[in-house]
Amino acid sequence: MNPTVKSCGVLIVRGDPIASFLLMEHDDRFDLPKGHVDGEETELECALRELHEETGIQEDDIELDLGFRFVADYTVQYKKKFGGQPRDKRLVIFLGRLQSDVNIAPTEHHGYRWVDWDPPHRIQVETIDPLLAELERFLCDGRDTTMTL
Repeated sequence: MNPTVKSCGVLIVRGDPIASFLLMEHDDRFDLPKGHVDGEETELECALRELHEETGIQEDDIELDLGFRFVADYTVQYKKKFGGQPRDKRLVIFLGRLQSDVNIAPTEHHGYRWVDWDPPHRIQVETIDPLLAELERFLCDGRDTTMTL
């Protein structure tokens, strides 16, 4: 698949070991803080920008684990973009551990929810469930390479 649209975001977790993770609420589904790459920004720049724009969480509020990078390729059909035609999409998600409690301020979602870390998770089949399954494998393999930004 040759993606024509790229979206990047950060899965925010709390606790060490992980106690919970952040999901954003839409009317009919859960999502991650993520969005489309602008211009020449890198995947990580996009992910951190979208995290801040959609939640208020800033770079210095998290420890970023650069050893974790989840990628999913799938087809999407936007209602308003691209004339409603299907597009290949690549989703890239990084892992960030919240350093202390922060005020979550949703701007593009109706709300948010902290979900207990209790795998296996069954939330959203196409992207969120595989992401959480990959994180579980990553943690079991002991590949944590946390880096504070």
